[in-house]
Amino acid sequence: MRMRLAHSRLVLFCVLLGASVVVAGQPKYGVTVQTVKPEALAKVKTYIWDKGRPSFDKDVDARIVAAVDRELAAHSLAKLPSGSGDVVVRYASQSRTDTDVKSKPSKSGELRDYAVGSLVLDLTDAANRQVLFRVRMDTPIERDPATIGATIDAAVAAMFAKYPTPAKR
Repeated sequence: MRMRLAHSRLVLFCVLLGASVVVAGQPKYGVTVQTVKPEALAKVKTYIWDKGRPSFDKDVDARIVAAVDRELAAHSLAKLPSGSGDVVVRYASQSRTDTDVKSKPSKSGELRDYAVGSLVLDLTDAANRQVLFRVRMDTPIERDPATIGATIDAAVAAMFAKYPTPAKR
């Protein structure tokens, strides 16, 4: 239980650390792989979901879970509804507002700001709780409900583009 709480706090800390309201320069957006253990991932066949830090928006949460499920299925992992899988999947999401300090101020003196979404995904070994794959995506987003699904799908696909493929025999 302590490990789970410590892990949750670590993920939350990492997400919050990346959040800032005013950015001193252009931040780097994109996918960052923080942990990858290809040998261990090659043995993974099943997964279960565990609650991480899901989006407060239930529609966004469902879209993220569905996108991750699609990508894991594409990598031949089978989702188990309950019980013990090979890995436990968790995600944490956050949105923030970044300010473009290099933009030309408006007539009122305000700089351009824009929404940024952050998504951290962990695949953790169910037996020893070792993180096998941790990947993070930071990207500017539109908060338009009509396009958020495509944005989530693209972000999760970009994250799984970094997932190690099994070596050919």
